Amino acid sequence: MIFHIKTTSPEIRDNDLENVFSYIGKMINVIGCSVIRVGGIGNHIHILFLLSKDVSIPKVVEKVKNNSSRWIKTIDSYYSNFAWQGGYGAFSVSQSVVDRTIKYIESQQHHHKAQSFNEEYLKYLQSYGIQYDERYLFSD
Repeated sequence: MIFHIKTTSPEIRDNDLENVFSYIGKMINVIGCSVIRVGGIGNHIHILFLLSKDVSIPKVVEKVKNNSSRWIKTIDSYYSNFAWQGGYGAFSVSQSVVDRTIKYIESQQHHHKAQSFNEEYLKYLQSYGIQYDERYLFSD
């Protein structure tokens, strides 16, 4: 699962990222899913997890975004206007590429020096053959 901050939101500072990843990972587990890896950079998050049969992806997204947004605002006044964008991307990952996906999530800092989030997300959509309307893709 991938989601981005709102364009008006402050980015998550590098020194806060690990705590945010940890919080989101714990939330995934509390929801009843099993977190494998959470990572990203200041403007977006990747979450690799095993989806529980008892919860839907939209429900996971709702709970993670609502609770983490409230929690992030308590870290520091810098985050008083923090918010996630409304949308998200959810992709299934074959067991055969889980290790590669973990490495990819862990290398986000390096990866995004060469490719923006928007470029990366468009590549995901195209590689999965997902139809989209670009007018709505990167808006809050």
